Amino acid sequence: MDQAKTRRSDAGRDDLRIGFGLPQYGAMVRELDQIGEGVARFARQAEEFGADSLWAADRVLAAVNPTVGYGGGDTIPWQLNAVLDPFVALTVAATVTERALLGTSTVNATWYPPLLLARSLSGIDVVSGGRLIPGFGIGWSPEEYQGVGVPWKGRGARLDETLDVLEAVWSATGPVEHHGTHVSFPAAHIGPRPIQRPRPPIYLAGFSPASRRRVARRGDGLLAVAAGTDVDLAAVVVEPLRLIRRMAETEGRDPASIGVVLRVNPTAGQTPDDVADVIRRARDEADVDHAFVDLVYQAERGVDHALDLAHRTLELARR
Repeated sequence: MDQAKTRRSDAGRDDLRIGFGLPQYGAMVRELDQIGEGVARFARQAEEFGADSLWAADRVLAAVNPTVGYGGGDTIPWQLNAVLDPFVALTVAATVTERALLGTSTVNATWYPPLLLARSLSGIDVVSGGRLIPGFGIGWSPEEYQGVGVPWKGRGARLDETLDVLEAVWSATGPVEHHGTHVSFPAAHIGPRPIQRPRPPIYLAGFSPASRRRVARRGDGLLAVAAGTDVDLAAVVVEPLRLIRRMAETEGRDPASIGVVLRVNPTAGQTPDDVADVIRRARDEADVDHAFVDLVYQAERGVDHALDLAHRTLELARR
């Protein structure tokens, strides 16, 4: 089931997959009439360079005076002021690539009616020929929950029910129904279902104790994050994954079946060599076999700059 573990590319001969975030935001989307072309060009050329995966994130607004700022700070970076819809970005990427996996890190699943979320993601898996890696979280911005009309309180339980619906819809071989706290629907035919069987692998963010328990109970893998240069890989990957696998074993699951995808968030001052070093360390010190780089704070001159950074990072990381 875990496509992120089992599907290899020609470029990933050392069993380390390296991907990149799509140009959804920041300086990469300043020219509104060129966003679609920019996403397509980046996806196509990144795959030609040897990128193993392409990723999309999820934002709907950047509050001017946020209750909780980005990364626990007081503000939200200007790069998040405008963000292309993740389903649009991945659909564009799916139509111009053939091999690269297509992931979300993360989609805030609780913002969406579960059936519509299932339909959007199923469509991407179908259009891409079965390359989807859905990654889910619950977000950090109360203002975004207010903006989409979803209660902030109880978001963990809402995510659990959303996962219930996705599991039912994606895995069913006939009519499916659901009767829950937040959504109910009668027995119905729902399709098309994803190409991947019994369903695409589901990766979950796991920063809090509750979210790590959720990964252990029902996730195929953990979405971890490494920010900056001096990354404590033991803290962000090794220890959380060890804990999650131990909990998974108590749930009767095979702990080795739970993987990890590491999101690398470089700062503006980091070089491709700095980023490549983080990726190599993650492979050697934390046994990470799939990492992707979000270039939003580095690609200050747009999509061409992002492609140059991606190309150089790939070459350096695979030396």
